[in-house]
Amino acid sequence: MAMKLGLPIIFLFLYFSPRVLSSTVASSSIDSWCNQTPNPEPCKYFMNQIAQNRNHFRFPKNKSDFLKLAIDLAMQRAQTAQSQNKWLGKKCRNEKEKAALADCLKLYEDTIINLNHTIDPSAKCTDYDVQTWLSTALTNLETCKAGFVELGVTDFMLPLMSNNVSSLIRNTLAINNSSTSVLPQTYKDGFPHWVTSGDRKLLQTSSPSPNLVVAQDGSGNFRTIKQALDAAAKRSGSGRFVIHIKSGIYRENLEIGNDMINIMLVGDGLRNTIITGSRSVGGGSTTFNSATVAVTGDGFIARGITFRNTAGPQNHQAVALRSGSDLSVFYRCGFEGYQDTLYVHSQRQFYKECYIYGTVDFIFGNAAVVLQNCMIYARRPMDKQKNVVTAQGRTDPNQNTGISIHNSRVMASPDLKPVLSSFKTYLGRPWKQYSRTVYLQTYLDSLVDPAGWLEWDGDFALNTLYYGEYKNVGPSASTSGRVTWRGYRVITSSTEANRFTVANFIAGGSWLPASSVPFTSGL
Repeated sequence: MAMKLGLPIIFLFLYFSPRVLSSTVASSSIDSWCNQTPNPEPCKYFMNQIAQNRNHFRFPKNKSDFLKLAIDLAMQRAQTAQSQNKWLGKKCRNEKEKAALADCLKLYEDTIINLNHTIDPSAKCTDYDVQTWLSTALTNLETCKAGFVELGVTDFMLPLMSNNVSSLIRNTLAINNSSTSVLPQTYKDGFPHWVTSGDRKLLQTSSPSPNLVVAQDGSGNFRTIKQALDAAAKRSGSGRFVIHIKSGIYRENLEIGNDMINIMLVGDGLRNTIITGSRSVGGGSTTFNSATVAVTGDGFIARGITFRNTAGPQNHQAVALRSGSDLSVFYRCGFEGYQDTLYVHSQRQFYKECYIYGTVDFIFGNAAVVLQNCMIYARRPMDKQKNVVTAQGRTDPNQNTGISIHNSRVMASPDLKPVLSSFKTYLGRPWKQYSRTVYLQTYLDSLVDPAGWLEWDGDFALNTLYYGEYKNVGPSASTSGRVTWRGYRVITSSTEANRFTVANFIAGGSWLPASSVPFTSGL
């Protein structure tokens, strides 16, 4: 009991009473708006508190006004939580708590950036953009919590970090979702529209002109990729910046942060340019921080590079690449690992003609992502393990996120083929409550179990997930033996399937053409 008295004020936010709410007409106005949200109580409590403390508080006249207020409130609470989190650093009792808290400090910072982006008058954003950034903000906070859970240190630090920020962001998602629509997209040269003509040329040119060259033999500007990225961070302007990485195996852990936008890494082909690391949860990292390469700077492009994590299956979660880069593109890249190889963490992403290797949940996260014309290889897992291709992490029904695998191939890697009968392989399992994954017109080889999909934990999320298959082909494409969960469907309507194409699912027509990566906009 004595320990509770020492908790920071932020922990007390969970325990508000309706008695503290104002009974004025103005308060009733706020209450009526808040009652339309999924989490009305924190909305009422904090908004009325702001109204009472501000001399020139403007009460919402319409939904647009209310959304701006709700986002502003979520941002204020996130900033308060972030300052409390920094204070908590001295409370950490061991290295695992420090590791999880370090992730949270980054993730709360990213959340504040995302929320600020939605109300930036210079951003000229659509409702769909706003929903993407709000979805990312919520994903960041879920990832923060996950680090404490996977390192087994939830008992002390996590209660100290309890706050209402997630609930307030869920409110903003619900408010904005009713007006969100995806505009018709246009495509050029096989890329979504958000890829500019200049980026299209860079992706399609065999040897684009680089700003910097990395070569281990000293023939470039730098010998390490980290040195080149440090130099790129000092550049003036925010135009496309191309770094050519010559053939070689680069043993580096890289982080391309929010301030490094429009970076493009061009390798000499996925068999020749390899970036490799070995961080893992088994080795003491969080999943989030285990990535060999992590990128959050918007507009990131990679071409002709393999991202590898060599921790092995025995070290469990070990990420080769983590992307939280909005409007990011990966073209003819490789991703090699075992458990949790490719972390499509958040934002809008597009993968074209890539090779992805792994065992358990090896394409996972909560981005809005389309993988097109990719080769997906299940490897030999540890004994008694099952292979699962995807684990999608949507935690709120209003998030515009999910994994769409289109016109690709799901195969057994050479090390799995001889022992195929000893291991089962599934298309996905529901990591979170509203997990959403679709396979469209994809070749499913004989390794895929007839049931197709695997439970996560008993009947968790089986009614709330969205798993779909549309016109797949191959030995395991038959849906006659598939799971009978309420959330699973065989998609027969092209209209429904089209919701998950590049055009509609990631609004790709507005950004992909700039990357010069070829893409198919529809089915």
